[in-house]
Amino acid sequence: MKYFVFALAAILLSCQNQPAFNLQFEKVAQNLQFPEGPAWDGQNTLYFSNCYGNWLGMVQNDEVDTLLTVDSTQNCFRQTNGLTFHSDGYLYACDFGLGAIERFDRNGSCQIIEAGFNRPNDLAFGPEGHLYITDPKSYDKDTPDGCVYRYNFTIGKIELVADSLCFPNGIAFTADGKSVFVAESAQNRVLKFTVESDGKLTHRRIFAEMPGGDPDGIALDVRGNVYVAHFGAGRIAVFDPRGQLIASIPTPGKKPSNLEFADPDLKTLYVTEDETNALYRARVPIAGLALSYQQREGHESD
Repeated sequence: MKYFVFALAAILLSCQNQPAFNLQFEKVAQNLQFPEGPAWDGQNTLYFSNCYGNWLGMVQNDEVDTLLTVDSTQNCFRQTNGLTFHSDGYLYACDFGLGAIERFDRNGSCQIIEAGFNRPNDLAFGPEGHLYITDPKSYDKDTPDGCVYRYNFTIGKIELVADSLCFPNGIAFTADGKSVFVAESAQNRVLKFTVESDGKLTHRRIFAEMPGGDPDGIALDVRGNVYVAHFGAGRIAVFDPRGQLIASIPTPGKKPSNLEFADPDLKTLYVTEDETNALYRARVPIAGLALSYQQREGHESD
């Protein structure tokens, strides 16, 4: 596998109690077709979607391989986007080609969990163990027809938890599970919701405005900082828990689509980028947030 190192100095906007985000991006996989949805399995493998290439990829021991292709799944898999792991060992995926939510085992065996979505984009497990899914429809700032759903594993049904959104995209929970961030791409902003005991998302408020591009994938670190792939703006925007922009990390191309903390110490940030159609990674000074249901550990930076 060939590696290409990008020495990219982040623009640090606030240094109070924060390290410098001076990252060196290394190209891990190239010649992809709209890569998306990097997902760390908590052990030794990073998975990713190759949206228009119609296959799921994996990086293991610095080798890039294919988990499965459309031809191998007997109509269970077509075009995946967001991916996430659960402590049950399965990889869960949004399949916008089929309008479905799927899960895969480590051998690539596929099962459709629920179908009938418009264009499911990204997903995250809530603290109660149920699966939250963003489902956009129109890309129009004046057409709020996007929704967030929760798949309730207890009763095996989909529940509407938020609506009237303009292309909901990336989604990520806070450490305590009491709040969730949702990228509202067509409005160029990230929203923050309160998570109620029944799973409903309430008290919608603007967490961060992001002009100049679409907020896309979201990830958090152990300090509660929020990392957002700013598609079209060529950066990873880093906000503190109050929504203050503290760093702007240049990416190798203008279209970073998603991101994931990985490796045993959760200090490697993987980024999918759709202008260069490649997967990158860089070491970061602060570990990613470890959620208990993902059975992985992260540690505060020294």
